[in-house]
Amino acid sequence: MNTATGLNTTTAPRPGTAIGRLDSPLASRIRRTEHGYTGVEATDEWADEIRRLADLRDAVILAHNYQVPEIQDIAHHVGDSLALSRIAAGAEQSTIVFCGVHFMAETAKILSPDKTVLIPDEAAGCSLADSITAEQLAEWKSEHPDAVVVSYVNTTAAVKELTDICCTSSNAVDVVESIDPAREVLFLPDQFLGAHVRRKTRRDNVLVWAGECHVHAAINGDQLEDQARRHPGADLYVHPECGCATSALYLAEEGAVPADNVKILSTGGMVDAARASGASQVLVATEVGMIHQLRKAAPEIDFMPVNADASCPYMKMITPAALLRALVEGADEVHVDPATAAAARGSVERMIAIGNPGSGE
Repeated sequence: MNTATGLNTTTAPRPGTAIGRLDSPLASRIRRTEHGYTGVEATDEWADEIRRLADLRDAVILAHNYQVPEIQDIAHHVGDSLALSRIAAGAEQSTIVFCGVHFMAETAKILSPDKTVLIPDEAAGCSLADSITAEQLAEWKSEHPDAVVVSYVNTTAAVKELTDICCTSSNAVDVVESIDPAREVLFLPDQFLGAHVRRKTRRDNVLVWAGECHVHAAINGDQLEDQARRHPGADLYVHPECGCATSALYLAEEGAVPADNVKILSTGGMVDAARASGASQVLVATEVGMIHQLRKAAPEIDFMPVNADASCPYMKMITPAALLRALVEGADEVHVDPATAAAARGSVERMIAIGNPGSGE
């Protein structure tokens, strides 16, 4: 063991590679259960140890907006997945620890192929990304050989490999509008974001895959209408993946809610809107982890979830114990086949080239 660094290794680590196990007095408390990694609480001792281990591992810690508050607060950067991946690509650290779900860590690896990318629990998946496979997309493309494939960033690397242009929820409309109006578009995988794109572009040649995020889909119009009645005058921040997005626009059209109060926004867009808002109350239709960042951005505003039970179990698999384990063990490392990564990176670069890089999902 190298006593100067605390590493259980006799050779110096190569940049961008795992560096072996690190010693930590908290490591013995970590327990693996059927629900994930437990046994370690987010105490001050834990926070100090996370920072120490991150420095030893030369790691930058990224946390998605839907993570639990303790993980958001310890991270070097918090945001949506694409923005975080782009930050990581420019970071000086050789290791990226992505506190999010698996496709997000894949995207970080795609944009930083020479860096080590770790996800604290590789079982943290995504119901939306899982709603279409590369095989299903290949078959869909074969049925529409002249179509342009537009994939939301919330997809696997294998799907991005077969994609012409990626998009985010904030730039999906711009991406589709950049495509020749005569060309058919295959939009995937989120049906609610796809419906939003069709509505905004008024193109009937946008074919939409019937996928969904099970958390966002469960935030429905009845819940939104009920909360809007309970809180008249409140602004509505609605993520376009939500099942209630159409209902929000309907409420505005019918005059039940002032049209200026309804904002269809990405997670990054919600933070920007909160900082610029003069509202006293805001109803938020997205995963409940977002509330933490909104309250930090604008503590004077009363942010309320439309559905307080809209919590993603996969996001919440990134526990304090899981993050500690990732830094101690150098686990779980995310790999993307180089050819797949190169093709997928091209679909992201083509998105950026249209002039609106997007703020993420």
